[in-house]
Parts: sequence; structure tokens; C-alpha cells
Amino acid sequence: MLTHLFSPIQIGNLTVKNRLMMSAMSINFGVDQHCHVTDQLIAYFVERARGGAGMMLVGGGSVHPGGQELPDLPQMYDDSCIPGLKNMVAQVKPHGAKFGVQLMHGGRQSYLPEKVAPSAIPAPAVVKGAVRALEIDEISLLTQCFGESARRCREAGFDFIEIHAAHGYLINQFMSPNANIRTDQYGGSFENRTRFLFEILADIQKKAGNDFPVGIRINGNDYMENGWDLADTLRLAPLLQAAGAAYLHVSAGVYGSTELTIPSMYTPQGCFVHLAEAVKKTVDIAVITVGRIKDPAHADRIIGRGRADMVALGRSFLADPWYPEKARTGRTHEIRPCVGCCLGCIHAVLAKEPGGCVVNPDVGREYLLANETRSRKKAKILVAGAGPAGLAAAREFALAGHDVLVCEQGPESGGLLGLAAKAPGRGELADILTFFNREITRLNVDIRYHTPLSKELLAQERPDHVVLATGSLPEMPVIKGLFTTRMSLVTGVDLLMGKEMAGDMVIVLGGGMSGLIVADFLADQGKTVVVLNRKKSFAEEMSSNDRYYLRERLKTNRVTLYKKVAVQAFTPDGVKFTSNGKKEALHGWDTVVISEKHQAVRTAKILEKESRAQFHLIGDAKTPRHLMYCSSEAQELARSM
Repeated sequence: MLTHLFSPIQIGNLTVKNRLMMSAMSINFGVDQHCHVTDQLIAYFVERARGGAGMMLVGGGSVHPGGQELPDLPQMYDDSCIPGLKNMVAQVKPHGAKFGVQLMHGGRQSYLPEKVAPSAIPAPAVVKGAVRALEIDEISLLTQCFGESARRCREAGFDFIEIHAAHGYLINQFMSPNANIRTDQYGGSFENRTRFLFEILADIQKKAGNDFPVGIRINGNDYMENGWDLADTLRLAPLLQAAGAAYLHVSAGVYGSTELTIPSMYTPQGCFVHLAEAVKKTVDIAVITVGRIKDPAHADRIIGRGRADMVALGRSFLADPWYPEKARTGRTHEIRPCVGCCLGCIHAVLAKEPGGCVVNPDVGREYLLANETRSRKKAKILVAGAGPAGLAAAREFALAGHDVLVCEQGPESGGLLGLAAKAPGRGELADILTFFNREITRLNVDIRYHTPLSKELLAQERPDHVVLATGSLPEMPVIKGLFTTRMSLVTGVDLLMGKEMAGDMVIVLGGGMSGLIVADFLADQGKTVVVLNRKKSFAEEMSSNDRYYLRERLKTNRVTLYKKVAVQAFTPDGVKFTSNGKKEALHGWDTVVISEKHQAVRTAKILEKESRAQFHLIGDAKTPRHLMYCSSEAQELARSM
């Protein structure tokens, strides 16, 4: 029983029904040309309120047009925003969640041609471009902008607000010595660097009322040289309590930090809990923790052991809006898990595209699906392939009430995703396969292993539709000397399957995601590895957050990376090539691993003429790509029938 997680808590004058907060996320959709909220954003929040969140935050609420972090986030800087916000509040609050807005100014981390900050120091990563230092009168104006924005939020009916003073945005920039080299009353000493935050809090209390709860999101640590650190936070926390803060939400990291604000699957779950735990010892107000907290039992232990008062989840609410209700009612096995890939939630948003989720294609489409009706006509569906695309399709067809059979020629489900989960640090990829397999069992879907799609199976089952989710296989390149070398020649797939073994000196051909994962897999075994990447960048299909941690692992394991490679020829014990135009030669190697391009496996499509069924291609069988396309295609196909 999750007794701690589902106990009520008092936040200011609010009684919150449980200890789960949906943290603010810059989702980058759901606003019109004026950055007023639309039905898309409203439906997105309604679904998560229905799912049982205790508290919820609208992310990226911009207090000034010059601080808009991303182009498609809701604005709070003009009274014209209030009607749309009122409509959203009216639709969300009946479902029992306490609803708030996170107010922010991006400062030097805004995606704007003209950026402002406490000092004219550009952001250390991600956002490029010159930065102008704010004048004193501009600082005063921005303070008032926070207050006016909070007043609008209260008029719209929100229950509380949160000031974003973390993650390298404007307030955090004032607080961090590496971003603030001012010599006036806003720079230098601790008191001066935190002055902006306290003036904002005071202006909010003046304009929105002292009884309007105001939380503060702060960094426990910037994880940057000469940045804000835990000692600063422990000094600040009691002062914020004394100034009237309703809660402290403790996070970490900035753009370019050594520990990322949005960590990937390589980092431990609960990676920032220790920061909140330290802060909690200094204050009496509620302390909220965050940072890859996926498992409800883990969240319950955090609360039960007094390490924090609430747990904030971001990506888990994207993956499954009904996470709280499923946990509360003992159905944790039905929670669709975040796998920490950062593709839809972070990678897309930083590319200024709408946010999404690899495991939940419905993110951002809730308003389209709200009135969806399922076909009453029952069909017989045969899914060939039990990889992620096939399992996702089978689940969706079964949910729609169709008769579903899955045939898999191998001994188990998972496909290439199951193999990728065997690589160091990537075991959480298997979580989504576990979820799908549980759903297949729960929905009584028949799955047959060691059963390839055949003419006989089609004749026996007589399906109405056949879904080919048969995946892909490595493509063997034609390169001089590759097939005559004395070195062992294997594929990354065969290595991960355990069908083949590599020697101690390994050349990996391929610098995409699969190539780097295989290189890490081998280096983790103590092998000497070089990677030959024929492209100009490594693992472009990965999110930058996920790739960062993988690249750090490769550095630790001393994997040598070459890019812009042109292979001249493989030799009996090595390879001759150019990298960035420079001639290179390797000698004394014993293994070549091919982990580059993949080709679709769809030979079974020839059986279409032998059957009355309509055939469909999804996932890698359609075109080899990453997981996000596989799951969305599977769901779209099932819903289209």
C-alpha cells in the first residue's frame, strides 16, 4: 500500500489530495498566434487531472515577451491571456487537482534573436547568440512583470503559482556567480545576487495577495564551475520560508551542466533526491523533489523516509496521464513507463517542435481523441512480429475490441529494442516491452513464438488484416577488403544476441546510435574499441541528453572515435581510411563489427497475393527508424480501421 504517497498535504492554504505533482514542462504546443492557450493544451491538462494528479503546473508561463523561452508557450504578460486561462481552469479543476502556473523568464536561455541577462555572458550550451546585460530600470520592470503575471493567474482562477528560479533561466542567472558579474546592487555578494528573486516574491505578494500560495523552484546545485551550489541553497531556503514561500521545489542543472536538468536513462532514478533531502532539514514548509522518479513504490519510500514532502513527475505524466490513479488502485503494472530516452519530451522541444512521448503517441492529441468513437465492426487481425511496433499494434487493436493474433518467428518478444536494452545503462528500454507483454496478457491476446508468417498460417487463421512488424536487419556494406580480411566479421545484432563473440581489438563500423551502443557494450567488457563514423556527427538520431551520457561513458572507457570517415580498404588485420581528410591506418586488430545501416525485413509481403487480407507495414519493416515512429505508426494504424 502506498500510504505515504496518497496521504493529503497542506501547501499554504491548499489541501492537496496526494503527494504527486505534475511538474512544469515546456511542451511547446497548445497556444495560438498570440500565445493564448487553446483546446489542445486544455485537453492535455484535463486528461492528467482526470488521471489523479495532486498538483499540476502549466509550464513556460512567460512574464515578458523578451523572455519567452520557446515560441509556442503560454504567455502571462498581457490581460488578453486571462479568458483562455479561465476556460482552462474551469475545465481542469473539477477533476480535483490543484492547478498552478510556473512563471519564468528565459534570460540568456531564450530562443530569441535578442537575449537579456544579468551580464553579457552567452549561455554555455544549447542556445547560441549574443546577450545584453539588463539595466537597473529593466530589472525593476521585470520584477513588476512577475507580479502582474501572478495577478492574472489568480484572476483566471489558478490555485497557486511557482517562480522558476532554477535551470539556468533568468533568476538563476542572477544567483549564479558564473552568469552574474555585475558590480551594482544585483551582483557580487550572496544578498545582492538573490535580491532579484526576493523582489519578485514581494511584488507577487503585493499584487496577487499574501494568501495566494507561491512556490519556488530552485537548483540544489547548478553542477557548473563557479555556479550556484548546495551550500547556497541551504543558506537561501530558510530565507525564502521567512519571506512567505509556500513550498520549495528542488531541482538541478543548467544548459551545459555536467549533470543534466533532464537526465536520461543512464542516470540513477531519484538522482536529485539528496538535494531536496538536505533542504528539508533547513525549513518547515513543504519540500518537493524531482529527478527520474518512476516507480510509485520508490516515490512512496521517499515520502515515508522523510526525504521530501512531495514528488514531482514530468515525463512519467507524459508517458501515462493515469499514473496516479493506477498507482492508488494497486495497478502499478498497468502504468506505461517512461524509458528516459528524452526524444519526444526534450529533443523535439529543443528543436522548437511540439513535444511528445516515445511510448505515448497521444501526447498533444488529447483534444482530437476526446470524442473518438471506436468502430463496432470486429475484425480479425494477424500481427507478424513481436517487437515494439508489433506489440503496440496488437495492444491497440485489442483495446478496440478486435480479435488479435501475434506470430513471432523467434523464441521471445522484443526485437531489436530488446537487444538494445542489453547494452550498459540502457536496461530501462526493456520496461516498455514488459509493459506491452503485460498488456498482451491482460487483454488475452494470443501470441505464438517460433511461428513465422506463412501461407499455411494465413489459410488457417483467415485474417481480415495482416500487420507486418517484422523489423529490420543490419545491411552489409560493400567495401574493398571487407570480405577477404583475416579479422572476424560480425554484426552488432549478432553480438548483442550472443550469437557471435568479438576479440580484444575491435573496429566498429558505424557511428550512429547502434554503433555507439555496441562500442560501449564492447568497451565495458574491457576490449579496445575504435569507431569509424562515415557521417559528420555521432548518433544524430538520439536525443542530445541521452547522447551526452553515452559519449561520457565512451570517454571513460577510452573508445576512440573517428568521424567523416572514408574507408579506403580493410587489410588483413586493420583498415586504411581518412578522417576529416587526414590519412589514418590501423594495424593489429582482430574483429570488425558492422553496426551501420539497417534494411527493412518485409519478404512476407509476397504472401499478400495468397490471402484475402489487407497487408500493412509499420515500424522498421516500413523504414528503419527509432522507436518514436514505431509506436506512433502502430497506434495510428489500429485507430484508422
